[in-house]
Parts: sequence; C-alpha cells; structure tokens
Amino acid sequence: MILAASTGKAVNGVELGVVIFFFLVVAALGFLAARWRRSSDHKHINEWGLGGRSFGGFVTWFLLGGDLYTAYTFVAVPAALFAGGALGFFAVPYTIMVWPLVFIFLPRLWSVSRKHGYVTPADFVKNRHGSKSLSLAVALTGIVATMPYIALQLVGIQACLDVIGIGGNGSTFAKDLPLFIAFAVLAAYTYTSGLRAPALIAFVKDALIYLTVIVAIVYIPTRIGGGWTHIFDAAQSRLTTPNPTTHKPAGSILLAKGNALPYATLAIGSAMALFMYPHAQVGVLATKSRNTVRRNLAALTAYSLVLGLIALLSYMAIAAGFTTKSLGNNNQHAVPALFDWAFPSWFAGVAFSAVAIGALVPAAIMSIASANLFTRNVWLDFVNPNATPQQQTQVAQLVSLVVKFGALAFVLGLDATSAINFQLLGGVLILQTFPAIVFGLYTRWFHRWGLLLGWAAGIGYGAVVAWQQSSATQHHFASQVAQIPWTHQKAYIAATALVLNLVVTVAATLVLRAVKAPAGADNTSEADYSHEGGEGEMPEITPVAV
Repeated sequence: MILAASTGKAVNGVELGVVIFFFLVVAALGFLAARWRRSSDHKHINEWGLGGRSFGGFVTWFLLGGDLYTAYTFVAVPAALFAGGALGFFAVPYTIMVWPLVFIFLPRLWSVSRKHGYVTPADFVKNRHGSKSLSLAVALTGIVATMPYIALQLVGIQACLDVIGIGGNGSTFAKDLPLFIAFAVLAAYTYTSGLRAPALIAFVKDALIYLTVIVAIVYIPTRIGGGWTHIFDAAQSRLTTPNPTTHKPAGSILLAKGNALPYATLAIGSAMALFMYPHAQVGVLATKSRNTVRRNLAALTAYSLVLGLIALLSYMAIAAGFTTKSLGNNNQHAVPALFDWAFPSWFAGVAFSAVAIGALVPAAIMSIASANLFTRNVWLDFVNPNATPQQQTQVAQLVSLVVKFGALAFVLGLDATSAINFQLLGGVLILQTFPAIVFGLYTRWFHRWGLLLGWAAGIGYGAVVAWQQSSATQHHFASQVAQIPWTHQKAYIAATALVLNLVVTVAATLVLRAVKAPAGADNTSEADYSHEGGEGEMPEITPVAV
C-alpha cells in the first residue's frame, strides 16, 4: 500500500497495478485491431465505421454484449437497488423483453441497409420517408442522447478509482488525470482502428465480466455469512427502515404500492429505446449476414442472466454493512466498495478492470456511431454532398475525437448524479425516434411531416417534464418517472412522451393526407427488407430532397 499524496487515502498498489496491466493489454489490442481483417480499401466509411460489414456470429456476440452491457450496468443498476430496492430491478425484465422485440424488426433494418449501403439508421429514414429534415432530426437526437451515455462510462471508472484510492477529496488534477489518459488512448486507437478496436477488445471485456460476476455470486455470500436468506433479510430491514429526515422508508425488496405502472413502463420503454441508440444499431449493421443478426439476438439473452446477478450485488453490499454515509453519500460506490472489501487485492483489481474496460468498449462504439451520424446525415447531406467515402471517413475520425472529449468535459463539469439524470433524459429523447425507424420498416402510411411533428411533440414534452422533476438534492432531472397528465398515476416519462408522439403523428398524418401534402419518395422496395446480402448491393445511397 502507498499513500496517495493528493487525497490522504491509501492507494492499493496491487489493485492499481492490475488495472494498469489490463489497460495496457486492451490498448495494445486496440492499436493492433487496425490490421485485423484489414481490407484493401480500409479508408472507406464502411470499413472504419462498420468494420467492413464483415463480423460473424462469434465476433458480433461479443461486440453487442460489450456494447450494451457497460460500466454503467455495473455501477448504476446496483446503485439504484442499493438506494431504493425493487424498482431498480426494472433493468432485468427490460433486458429480457428487448431480445424478442428487436428480433422482429432488426433483421429488416439490416437487410434494407445492406441492400442500399446505409451506414446509419438516419440514412434509412431519409430514403424511406424521402425527407432530409426527418433524417436530420433522427441523427441529432441520436447524437444528443448518446453524449451523456458516453460520459457515464466515466462514472464507472471514477467510482473504481475512488475506491482504489485515487481522487476522492484530492486535487481536481490528480482525480481527473487517469480519465484524461484513458480517454486519450481510447481516442487514439479508435481513430486508427475504427469499429475493429472495440470489437477485438470486447473479447477481453466480456471474459472479465463473466469471471467477476460468477466469482462474486459464489464467493461474496461466504464472506458475508448466513447465505442468501441473510442477504435478503438484511436488505429488506435496511430498505424499510424510515429515514430520520424524511420519516419514510427508502424502499423494499418488493414493489411498493403504486410502483407497478412505473416499473412496467420503465421496463417496456427501456426495451423499446435500447436499439434506437445508434451504438446498438452499429453492432447490428456491422454483421455479415441477416442470419448472423437473428442468431445473435437469440443468443444474447445470456447477458440478461448476468445482469440479474449484477443487480443482486447491491443487496450483498447492504448485507456487508455498507450505507450511503459510509460510501461518501455516493451510492455508485456500492459495488466497487463491495469488491474492495470482499476480494483479495489482486482479484479486486481484476474486477475493477472489468468495470473500466466495460467503460472503454461501449464508449468507443458510441463515439463511432455518433461520428457516423454526423458525417452521413449532417455533413454529407447539408455541407458537402459530393464527399467521397474516404473523405467521409476522415470527417468521422475527427468527429469521434470531438465526441469523446466533449463527453469527458461533460462529466467533469457536472457531479455524477447530474450526469446520470441527463442520461435518463437521453432515454426520453431517443425513444421518440421509434416511429420513424421501426414503423418505417413496415409501412409508409405515416406522413413524413407527421412523423416530424410527432417527434417534436415527444421531444418537447419529455424534455420539459424531465426538467421539472426535482428532489431534496436535485433541482432538475431528478427522476425518470412523472405523473401522467390528468391522472394520479406515474409512469416512465419516455413512454408518456411516446404516446403523445404517436397521437400527434397519427392526427397530423390524417390531416396531411386529406390536404394531399407531398408524401416524399420511397427509395426502397418490399424485397429490400428480406435481402440476405451478396450480389446487388449498392455502395452508396440515393440523394434525397429536403
């Protein structure tokens, strides 16, 4: 053990050494990935932004898992359960429901994108609905919703560094320097290797996560004593004890009265929103065949089981005696502190590495997805329509750097609680793209301007209502559930906003069709949605008018 000069806390040298070792390993893999499956035209946007659309089942399984199960999963889900109990378990049924849901429509998105060479979902929206404006709305929503999601990967790294002994109450420079170094290296290998870097690193990340979770579920209860009965009893006792300030219990291991609808809408809304995020769709579009998409969506249910086990770590932390006060009033430290207490230093370092690498992989994919959106649907459509695929790659590489360090500035300029609440707003925003993308895969009945008006209504309502949510410690964005207008029930804000979105979209479509407003040209055909890949694919999309 060595003394951290910046914080006065003891830095666990073994834990820090193990984390540094694995960081160097994944950094080396990130740079080597530039030569992995490299094509002769490696500067093409399809190569940098989608890995050449060549990933098979094995690679895709790890890539999507590494993309969707992040450091935030390790930190925020248990933190929600640690603070409030059963309501936080909505993340488990949501990841169970998401796979059959997306199994229905993602193969269609892959097929039409492969046929026409679409790089982003906004490419599809533009050509399906014949509207650059709607495409721009989808692209900007994806970028804005993803930015705080990238920033939140840092929250997981920060929590681990604080527990190791770096940061805490020390100088800002000492606390933030490791994050700058990590993101500088991340930016460098993403710039050179594109999507291949996180795809290769995902093997290490997922192996570490599975190892950590299995060991934790088996080993930590033996350290606590009393088995799972004691763990659940301790959690129930702590959660139901009235708070001396509010005189209300924090929660329960069972859903409290009135929480059924918030729980259900959180689960369903989150399941619908997950694959609207551009980083989730990038992993799908990078696959080499339609069958690869279908097989992986079926096999990825294994990650839902792992998430359920991760959620239980929160109750273990309660049974181990941790409280919000002992965690420095930061419930996100619950799992890292539990690992530090329960494991020998060398394995705690392995666990912290799983969380840290679990941040770097999705952060890389998210920045690439955001760069693809900006390049294809902002820069190409409105700035330089004649850009070559190679020029598009150059712009995307630069934008990916801006996105990463913009996210870094975002989280360093806010406290962690504020950053997480902004991420919740991201979920509210991204779900409003569901009608334009998913409904567009099946029908052209909805008018393009109706979809745009519905999107604006959902975005506006969701942003305002989320901003109005307050608590004793947070003036704005304090909750992701709010009262449904004209009722006494509460629900996930994103779900309520989506209902308003659909009402406006349908009403506007009826009016616009009645007045025979131009519907826009559809550049796809029904056969495109069952395209299996191979001959007849178009390298670039057809220009579309505003």
